[in-house]
Amino acid sequence: MQAEEQLRQSSCTATDRARRIRGALEEIRPNLQRDGGDCQLIGIDGRIMIRLTGACMFSKLSSVTLDGIQARLVDKLIPVAAAAEALD
Repeated sequence: MQAEEQLRQSSCTATDRARRIRGALEEIRPNLQRDGGDCQLIGIDGRIMIRLTGACMFSKLSSVTLDGIQARLVDKLIPVAAAAEALD
């Protein structure tokens, strides 16, 4: 019974994590699209893999774009309360 409960909880956690990641990317996409670019979620397997497309692929600022995407994902995935507790 405990194994089934743990599996169910980890599935919910993985589903919630994937939902948060997709939501964060949907918030970012209009900004990328405005400049002729976009991003695609390639996979979530311990790490989040994203592909820049369009104008973002060849931009000199693509590393800055990825840093911004990473920061948004971190904001969405790490609750503020947990971060505050880590500082205490």
